[in-house]
Amino acid sequence: MTPNPPIALVTGASSGIGKATAERLASAGYKVYGTSRRGAQPGQYPFEMLALDVTSDDSVAAAVAELLRREGRIDVLVNNAGFGVAPAGAEESTIEQAKSIFDTNFFGIVRMTRAVVPAMRRQGSGRIINIGSVLGLLPMPYGALYSATKHAVEGYSESMDHELRTRGIRVSVVEPAFTKTAFDANVVEPDAMIDEYRRNRTALTAFVQVSIAKGDDPAVVAEVVLKAARAAKPRLRYAAGNLAGRLSLLRRFAPAALVDAGIRKDFQLDTH
Repeated sequence: MTPNPPIALVTGASSGIGKATAERLASAGYKVYGTSRRGAQPGQYPFEMLALDVTSDDSVAAAVAELLRREGRIDVLVNNAGFGVAPAGAEESTIEQAKSIFDTNFFGIVRMTRAVVPAMRRQGSGRIINIGSVLGLLPMPYGALYSATKHAVEGYSESMDHELRTRGIRVSVVEPAFTKTAFDANVVEPDAMIDEYRRNRTALTAFVQVSIAKGDDPAVVAEVVLKAARAAKPRLRYAAGNLAGRLSLLRRFAPAALVDAGIRKDFQLDTH
């Protein structure tokens, strides 16, 4: 640990991208505080862990206050906590389920950002790095709610970056594609299943599982987070991995009709 290391806070750090990110930042000389809803035993991770539920205003406020009590500052916030709904038609999730996924994936970021920005403003510096997805740029049929949360993260992050830039704070979005994480660990089943979509659900679940198995290691995403945290002139968006880079370029430069046709072909939407 270097003298007076920068302080980083990483949400959802008990596994997957969050854990890999916390470990990479720690190895690069940051003093890292990870979070999970249940916290962790001392020594369980190579970084400090705090109990934090991003869906609770009180929990967020308490965890950030405790970190500031210990360290007096926060230099980097990585908003990673989130979950998805297993492949399903958009109408197969109730409004309650839709609110639940937004409460974690989007409003969790809003809560965390609102909690740390006052300290960063007082410092006159800070980095907020939101883990988005290529699905914040592209649609995912049978993943409409998850994609919608990631689109929301894109708009929120870009707007915030303009607001905070003159105060020494920068906001970036890291956009992975498929990443090797525990597929079943952070997804919930749709709560209003309709039999008409059963065939699509089955096919898309198999497609997603295979794609995740072939996806990037979480360390790839973690390395991009470190790059964004260290950059003298950080970009708004960072694609994480080769596939994410290709899809990002495709979205920005390919004709809309070509992108549309490619999505329908990949998801076999014109074969039934």
